[in-house]
Amino acid sequence: MTDIAPPAFAPSVTTDQLAVDALRFLAADMVQTAQSGHPGMPMGAAPMAWTLWSRHLRHDPADPDWADRDRFVLSAGHGSALLYGLLHMFGYDLPVAQLRRFRQLGSRTPGHPEFGETPGVECTTGPLGQGLAMAVGMALAERMTAARYPEITDHRTYAIVGDGCLMEGVSHEVASFAGHLGLGRLIVLWDDNEITIDGAVGRSCSDDQVARFAAYGWHTEVVADGTDIEAIDAALTRAKADPRPSFLAVRTVIGHGAPDVAGTSAAHGSPLGVDRLAQAKDIAGWTLAPFTVPEQVAATCAVLAEIGGEEHASWLAEFAEFDAVAPERCAEFRRARARLLPVGLLPALEAVATRAPRATRQSSQACLNAALSAMPELVGGSADLAGSTGTVCGEVVTRDDFTRSAIAFGIREFGMAAILNGMSLHGGFRVFGSTFLVFADYLRPALRLSALMRQPVIYVLTHDSIAVGEDGPTHQPVEHVESLRIIPGVQVLRPADDVETAAAWELALSRVDGPTALILSRQSLPQQFTATSDFATGPGELGAQQHDSPAPAPSTAAAATAQAPVAVHRSPSARRIDIIATGSEVALAAGAAEQLLVEGYRVRLVSVMDRSRFTTDPSAHTISIEAGCTAGWAGHVDLAIGIDEFGHSGPGDEVMAQHGFTVAHVLDRIREYLDGAS
Repeated sequence: MTDIAPPAFAPSVTTDQLAVDALRFLAADMVQTAQSGHPGMPMGAAPMAWTLWSRHLRHDPADPDWADRDRFVLSAGHGSALLYGLLHMFGYDLPVAQLRRFRQLGSRTPGHPEFGETPGVECTTGPLGQGLAMAVGMALAERMTAARYPEITDHRTYAIVGDGCLMEGVSHEVASFAGHLGLGRLIVLWDDNEITIDGAVGRSCSDDQVARFAAYGWHTEVVADGTDIEAIDAALTRAKADPRPSFLAVRTVIGHGAPDVAGTSAAHGSPLGVDRLAQAKDIAGWTLAPFTVPEQVAATCAVLAEIGGEEHASWLAEFAEFDAVAPERCAEFRRARARLLPVGLLPALEAVATRAPRATRQSSQACLNAALSAMPELVGGSADLAGSTGTVCGEVVTRDDFTRSAIAFGIREFGMAAILNGMSLHGGFRVFGSTFLVFADYLRPALRLSALMRQPVIYVLTHDSIAVGEDGPTHQPVEHVESLRIIPGVQVLRPADDVETAAAWELALSRVDGPTALILSRQSLPQQFTATSDFATGPGELGAQQHDSPAPAPSTAAAATAQAPVAVHRSPSARRIDIIATGSEVALAAGAAEQLLVEGYRVRLVSVMDRSRFTTDPSAHTISIEAGCTAGWAGHVDLAIGIDEFGHSGPGDEVMAQHGFTVAHVLDRIREYLDGAS
């Protein structure tokens, strides 16, 4: 496809100025009415935003989810009033009543842009830098989509960033990545106003940002006057023609036109006040009532929206032609965008089970290979650890070949996760990323946004306990599984063997409304389950099978079970004993249960792959075994066997033994508990 020309409308200096002022005062009115918010950024950045939206952005307000639309990300999310003003003016479903309810409970105009709350908002921005990172992910997804479906792909990604976005470390990770891959349809405008919350940027930062992005391999330009619409327009036009990603430094004045506070941090995060806002409007010659868009501007935006609708209609016609000549590829495109699983995927996952011991990271690699063969839209990689995490998936994407499935993110955990969010939001791909579990700390802010935005990003987190061994306590996760479990909306799965790992991948790929963390072992584990028939299936769940005496074979609460464990007792009058374990500790628990059976107990052993969906029985003695901190188990069980200290450097089995993860020590703990409880 060839580039579609910019919107065919006749620019007018008068209309431009009216539109810019409308954006400025809509934002200021929103903040003033709410008595909360950030008026300064919208007032300074309004000219660049209007230039982009009126002359370059390809979008259809009648269908905000059009697959081939341009993406726009306001990374400086505190300036959300600017975005809401644009959406309102261009005819998105954001009426003036919603602008008046800015930052109010239940409104479609929250304090920072929230994906899913407001039509036209592409991603949740607020934590600075992550919007830029997600824009990089969208730009990568565009390149990979264009490589697969060039007949129906012709869009760009734009972002407006602030000084805070560029100071955050994630901006360095993703800008380097984008330059390396030459993501040439990514254009970033920097709102260069030299102000942060506490004062002048120069108090804490003296980076030459333009030189920095040039060093990354970006096309760079400086627009010295951020009110010069023609200069901004020309810079955007040149950026679109350049094969590199583009960084446009647009010099602005925060709080433009607001007496006494323009150009200072006082304009950043507080309402202007009734008097100052009135003075700013007088200076601009603005006589319209609050929340008013001039008829001339409204008419211009309506024309531009109509042009966007025509571009959309043209794309639909091209899509119909594509469907006629390549129906199978078209069906694949639709299926991937709908996040539907292909026929044959689940049997392929089930077939990976073996009888030989192996690490669940290796089981996961087998599952990933099976999924990749069935799902061309499944793409991802690792933070330079593909071989170690079991995420090798073929040849790596390069700037010359975006048809591939493997992405080399480099040692950039945070950047990787934020880019994956952007790719998921773009649509058309199922994405995964991997690193060691202990380094989940580096990517946690992006994982949190995965959950907040309900994006089905899959996090493959391996080397899941102190059994990592010789790498020592810096690489041995202790608190990490528990820390992931407390993030709302994150599905945390810690499988015990091949069968559970296949089930975990099935659950992860079937889920479309939130992220999944797969917690996998470095060390080999024995196989606990013979086949997926060990799982009792029901609507939306994989429940526990009934395994009590005489054999201690574990059952599984892989995804969910509301059923209490089976009664376990030494005599009819004794309380029951349930042993609950996850991941690598299931084998250890089985060894302890075996000995307890010999001693006359009836023992119920349950592998709890997803603790959030498992319910213990308060009438039983419940004992958990997990090689991690016990805080989360304490409220669920009578005895939590775990580790609440850092590990040590040494062979993994010796480190585990030192911290009590042996059958003998576990039995001692259980007997001690039972003696005290009898």
